[in-house]
Amino acid sequence: MSSYPPPGPSWPQGSGSGELVPSEDRNWAVGAHLGSFVAAYIALGLIAPLIVLLVRGGQSPFVRRQAVESLNFQLNALVIIAIGWLLAIVLIGFAILIVYGVFYVVCVVLATIRASQGQDFRYPLTIRLIS
Repeated sequence: MSSYPPPGPSWPQGSGSGELVPSEDRNWAVGAHLGSFVAAYIALGLIAPLIVLLVRGGQSPFVRRQAVESLNFQLNALVIIAIGWLLAIVLIGFAILIVYGVFYVVCVVLATIRASQGQDFRYPLTIRLIS
């Protein structure tokens, strides 16, 4: 006989609020994060989360939370990148752009993964202008 106790219940999966998030809602939330990442190459990263918010935000609280979170992050990114380009004249802006670029990619990838798992993600160091 084994002296180990039987395994306990697994940890709950979901967005942290006890709700199970449907697959379609997870896909829309992923679109809000990943779409902004794709559109950021042409400096329009806030369009994808705005479209997701307008199309699906009224139907799903999870999609709304994630679209608003992504939209806030994209607005912050737009301001920080503009400041970085202005400061590029004195060369410190290039360092800001490089560091923030890495931060941006890591955050969007983490947000996309969490949204695909049906979990909420809050971007760090983000001023939340839209609620």
